[in-house]
Amino acid sequence: MGTVKADRGSASWRKKWTITGIQRRWMFNSLLVTLLIIAVAVGIFSVSLYQYYYNSMRAGLEAKVQTATDFFSRYDTREEYLANAASYTYNFAEKDRLELQFLSATGRIQYSSYGLTTGTVPGTADITNAINHSNTSVWVGPDPDTGERIMAVSGPAVINGNVIGVIRYVTSLKLVDRQITLSMVMAGIIGIALLAVVYLSNLYFIRSIIRPVAELTEVAERIASGSYGVQIKRRNKDEIGQLTDAINNMSLKISQTEKMKSEFLSSVSHELRTPLTAITGWSEILGSGELKEPEDIQKGLSIIQSETSRLTKMVEELLEFSRIEGGRFTLHVEDMDLREAADDAVYTYREFFRKQNIQLYYEDGGVDNLPISGDPERLQQVFANVLDNAAKHGGANGRVDVSLAKSEEFAYVNVRDYGPGIPPEELEHVKSMFYKGSSKARGSGIGLAVCEEIVTRHNGTLTIGNALGGGTIVTIAIPLRS
Repeated sequence: MGTVKADRGSASWRKKWTITGIQRRWMFNSLLVTLLIIAVAVGIFSVSLYQYYYNSMRAGLEAKVQTATDFFSRYDTREEYLANAASYTYNFAEKDRLELQFLSATGRIQYSSYGLTTGTVPGTADITNAINHSNTSVWVGPDPDTGERIMAVSGPAVINGNVIGVIRYVTSLKLVDRQITLSMVMAGIIGIALLAVVYLSNLYFIRSIIRPVAELTEVAERIASGSYGVQIKRRNKDEIGQLTDAINNMSLKISQTEKMKSEFLSSVSHELRTPLTAITGWSEILGSGELKEPEDIQKGLSIIQSETSRLTKMVEELLEFSRIEGGRFTLHVEDMDLREAADDAVYTYREFFRKQNIQLYYEDGGVDNLPISGDPERLQQVFANVLDNAAKHGGANGRVDVSLAKSEEFAYVNVRDYGPGIPPEELEHVKSMFYKGSSKARGSGIGLAVCEEIVTRHNGTLTIGNALGGGTIVTIAIPLRS
């Protein structure tokens, strides 16, 4: 058991610190840029530090050489020059950090504050330039005798216009190089520390994004596997929080859609079963010859015809839904008069309503015509569905009103019933596919969704609300033809 827990802990630790996917790309790109910036900064710092130390030493030595050559150029004879050179070298106060050398015109050291180099010939370029070109020259490199890195500055000793020797200052670069190296190492350590800080901060930052995304991915996979309606807690108010809200909203809507589809399948099964049962039953009775009275036979045929019409309408609604879902829902637009279409619908439904003891009142609003560009068959489908709903849901009080109106831009057809109305919390959903709400009336929940699609494709609006004094009012608004 202890081994299993240890393995789980080790796996959890590895998972926590393993960098994969977006993390790897983010870390690689950010660290690469940071590394380049640090490398450039360290390089510039090192070059600047090198130039600062070396230029400072060079300027100091050149100043000393210039002072010495000016001083010794005042003598008139070689003997005076050499005598004072020996005395000056012997009393040189900076011998602990500099070496003062007096060289002959052939480049041999005559006097040295260190003493050990007297009589040697360094042969470096600074000496040659001072003798041959009579100018002060600097040389940096390994000492010919010891191999130690040195900086040497040589200036010509001129008496009566002739170069009789060279005055040379030499200093070791060991301490300077050590200081420069130490400073570069420190700069490198600081750069590595900065790189580590950038790495850790980037790791924290990217994981603050990846972890919520991983949670969202897990929830999305659960939704894809059928866990509709699952929600995830919003932890941030940034883009991740917005994505969380979007996924929660998607999950909720999918859950609602699945619920409506389930209810739709159940409703359609019931709606199909009821008329089929009636048709089958009356067909068997009529076929058996048991009915002898013409009235009974006519009644049975009437029921079969009514139930067949209801089945046909349901099948048509399902076909319309299939066309909408498949993107095959089209309009055949032509110039038409919306008033004529409304007149035809009222004429067709008035007799149908009369048989159900419903009075259909029609008010044309004083408009002669309502010219629009539309599909007459589709708009008749809208009128038929709206009037059928008015009779089905609000015809219990025996009245349905239809009225026309127009504005400068729109033609309006209003259909009002005097039924119980629609609960306020259901109003925003009644045009949704498969939605039936609390209504117990027969229907598939497709009709109004199809009507909404038709009216929207006419650049119009289908508005459903509760009327003052009770009942429901439906307003169809279609743009007038210019």
